[in-house]
Amino acid sequence: MINFTGTPVIETHRLILRKMELSDTQSVFDHWLSDERVSDNRVNAAHRTVSETSERVEKIVKGYNNKDFCYWAVELKSSGELIGEMDLYDFDDTTGNCEVSYSLGYNWWNRGYATEALGAVVEFGFRHMNIHKISAAHNTDNPASGRVMNKVGMVQEGVIRHMIRNSKNQYKDCAVYGILQENYLKNT
Repeated sequence: MINFTGTPVIETHRLILRKMELSDTQSVFDHWLSDERVSDNRVNAAHRTVSETSERVEKIVKGYNNKDFCYWAVELKSSGELIGEMDLYDFDDTTGNCEVSYSLGYNWWNRGYATEALGAVVEFGFRHMNIHKISAAHNTDNPASGRVMNKVGMVQEGVIRHMIRNSKNQYKDCAVYGILQENYLKNT
């Protein structure tokens, strides 16, 4: 059974994962949601206006009223700069499984931040929430995301053809990854 605790602060060596705040809206827009290099790997199009981002951040902030809402803003400890987001979602009470997704601003790609944040969220999910399995998917034309998943112990389980249609109306094949709690705990 999943132990829902909401979205607590999680600290890593270089990052603070915390609840998103309304005051983060401009950073969210500037750092990743308005950037097509990032949105090319997401289902939704890049935001063209801050008001689009404001609506999204307001929805996220309202979600914190629910204990089963796990959505983190990813912040650099050294500067307080907001660099991305990560969430656990699609919880299945029958299996104890869920999914994880993340986005990081382009300026912070290839620095290990996504791996560090994902590792912390996976650990939180297994050790504190008692999740049975965490799954994730990435577009096959974004292999860097697969390397992030692999580095935290996730294993590629297959490829689903035309799993999503992106904002440019293109179908994308996605590699699906997963990690089981029992394997995680055995290897850490």
